[in-house]
Amino acid sequence: MSQESAPYDIIFAGGGTTACVVAGRLAAADPSLKILPARFFRNLITAGDTFTFHVAKPSEALGNRPCIIPAGKGVGGGSCVNFMMYTRASPSDYDDWESLSNPGWGAKDLIPLSNKAETLEPTTKNHGTSGPIKITKRMQTNIAKQYLAVAAARDKERNFTDDTNDFSPTSVNVYSPWFRYISPDTGRRSDAAHHYIYNQTEQNKNLQILPHCRVKRVLFEYDSRSVTFLNAYRLSCRGDRAVGVEYISHAPDAADKEAVVSVYASRLVVLSSGAFGSPAILERSGIGAADLLRAHNIRQIVELPGVGENYNDHNLLMMTYHTSDQELTMDDIWHGKDEEIKVEEDRWLKDGSGMMAHNGIEAGIKIRPNARELEVLGPDFSKRWQEFFVDRPDKPVMWIGPLAGYTGVNASVKGRLYALIYYTEYPASLGRTHIKSTDPYASLEVEPGFLDKPEDVAVLRWAYKWSREMARRMDSYRGEFALDHPQFPPGSAAACARAGGPVPISAPDIVYSAEDDEAIDQYHRAAVGTTWHSLGTCAMKPRDQGGVVDSRLNVYGVKNLKVADLSIAPTNVGANTYNSALVVGEKAALIIAEELGIKGV
Repeated sequence: MSQESAPYDIIFAGGGTTACVVAGRLAAADPSLKILPARFFRNLITAGDTFTFHVAKPSEALGNRPCIIPAGKGVGGGSCVNFMMYTRASPSDYDDWESLSNPGWGAKDLIPLSNKAETLEPTTKNHGTSGPIKITKRMQTNIAKQYLAVAAARDKERNFTDDTNDFSPTSVNVYSPWFRYISPDTGRRSDAAHHYIYNQTEQNKNLQILPHCRVKRVLFEYDSRSVTFLNAYRLSCRGDRAVGVEYISHAPDAADKEAVVSVYASRLVVLSSGAFGSPAILERSGIGAADLLRAHNIRQIVELPGVGENYNDHNLLMMTYHTSDQELTMDDIWHGKDEEIKVEEDRWLKDGSGMMAHNGIEAGIKIRPNARELEVLGPDFSKRWQEFFVDRPDKPVMWIGPLAGYTGVNASVKGRLYALIYYTEYPASLGRTHIKSTDPYASLEVEPGFLDKPEDVAVLRWAYKWSREMARRMDSYRGEFALDHPQFPPGSAAACARAGGPVPISAPDIVYSAEDDEAIDQYHRAAVGTTWHSLGTCAMKPRDQGGVVDSRLNVYGVKNLKVADLSIAPTNVGANTYNSALVVGEKAALIIAEELGIKGV
């Protein structure tokens, strides 16, 4: 050890959404707690570096390409860089968690915590009115309004609601405006760092943030009362009690950017480094599968083969369409010239309004297929439907909605575009992530498992067809941006082309041949990617079922070590995951406060 510091009460190894919630709640309840959120990734401000890009192993299911999965680096994690979509899980998602021997993690327990975290005004049922995270309802773009208008005229089977995120049993399979994590008062992003941590660091010097660092491993100690406190902390990596962490600092003022620094916690160590970081730290600390640890010459402390397994995500596509040059989109901000951006920036800085107070996503549906659509989905999906969805009416199969702007990378884009987004809510395919080295800066071995199972390919094929029919009928439609669509065979009725305007609502749907379906599948394999919703790799479930933590978030086989982030989710959630990260943070804060005797959390 090159350096020792006085012990903290609690160390959070990671600074993402959940870590900010837990640390912030505990610090506010007991300002005397000495808390160190030691970041796993370098700070957001480092040369504008906002992500770690995890490059997955090439997969045959994806045409042998290496899918890239970014993870947010800034304090606040993904809440600092996400699309700010306000989407909450289905109640049965949390009940599924509880059913895996996790009392207190069901919908009845977690819905109040979701409300505790938020302020939605004017409120509707099952929402919060005094939480730190602010949400806006305001709708601005014609793109979203047109989408809802087409739905009303075209889809007579599904209904409409003003709010599809109220945890109601009728809030799935209905069209709705879409809210966003932006303060309606300031027009600014509502992230966990600013609303749980930065708002109290000035007055609470015991809450310290250590940026620009990567945690190497957890330090362990004999749980013995016979040694003095100081001597105990000088015996590293022995026994089964976590006493601190080792990290490497790449801070600008770090004297030695290769030095391993040790810091200690008298009461608790909490890993909060996300679905990639937390399992990697556990493995480097000697907690994981024996074969993997042996291969890296790591002394095993606990045999936990579930570490790094059970990787879940959602499968995302954004299909783009031409629109008129007069349409209001995000393109000026995302791709415009400096003078075009400056107009919106000045407006935003003045009163928090305009397109900078926006994410371009204002409508959508958490959709379940009807009988006719199940026929389109075909036999590849029928078993999955029967086994997973049919008896769980609050679980959507896909999220589908419009995006006012172009998010692709094709340099030949000219004019304005909009997109129809769709992502699979509960992919059947699972993946894994493991270390390849004891070096905390080394890349991980990531296998996300995208499209490994045919039912996941089938739902994307259906979603492409369904969303394209919606796009073709919107007033903004001027044809497909063909370079970002499947390349259909010559003469196909599905061929993409420019258009002078939308087709009539009553126009027949495109008829796809078997060759067209194959073109769609090939495109999806070549283009599908992460939805930035990684979770599950330190699953909260029984140890003999591949679990890593118990219902109190304790890592099996050791003491004084918890995991609190979305890696603990044992099963997926049918939603963007920011809200579930807030929920896990609020729940973890209650658990830790109870165990440490802290009141008022």
